[in-house]
Amino acid sequence: MRPPDVKAQETLQTVVFTLEHNEFGIDIGKVREIDRLIKVTRVPRVPPHVEGIINLRGQLVPVVDLRTRLGLSRATPTKAARIIVAEIGTRSIGMIVDEVREVVRIPLDQIDTSEGVLEGFASEHIGALGKIDGRLIILLNLENILGGVAEAQPRRADKEDA
Repeated sequence: MRPPDVKAQETLQTVVFTLEHNEFGIDIGKVREIDRLIKVTRVPRVPPHVEGIINLRGQLVPVVDLRTRLGLSRATPTKAARIIVAEIGTRSIGMIVDEVREVVRIPLDQIDTSEGVLEGFASEHIGALGKIDGRLIILLNLENILGGVAEAQPRRADKEDA
C-alpha cells in the first residue's frame, strides 16, 4: 500500500492541443510523433471526418480531422496546425489539430473521471477532465474516437509512393 502523499505526486503526462480555442489532451504514451501539416491524399468513400492518408516513412497512415470527428466546425488550417500521429493498438492514425501547445503533467488527483461530470456531453469521446493552473483540459478517449479508423489493416507503401 502506498502512502497517501505519493499518490498526490503521481501525474499523467499529457500532450495539450487546441480545437476551436478549447484545450484538449491525450496521454503522451499514445503519441508516436507530431508533424507539421503535410499534403493529405484524399480517398473516396470514407466518412466525412477522414481527410485521407499520408505516407509516413513508408507506412500509410489515415488522417482524421479531429474537429469534424468531434462535431466541431471545420476550419481552414493555419501554419500552427499539426498532425498528431497516435498509436491505437497496432495502428498509427494521424489527427489534424489547430495547434499543439505543450506537454504537461497533470496530477492524478486533479483528473476527474466521474460519470456525473460528463453527463450531457459526448462522454463516449471524453475520457476525463484535467485541471491544472486554473485551466480545464478535456482528456480524450482515443480508442472511442479513432477506433473505427484503426480497425483497417496497416499497409506498407511502395517505395514509388514516397
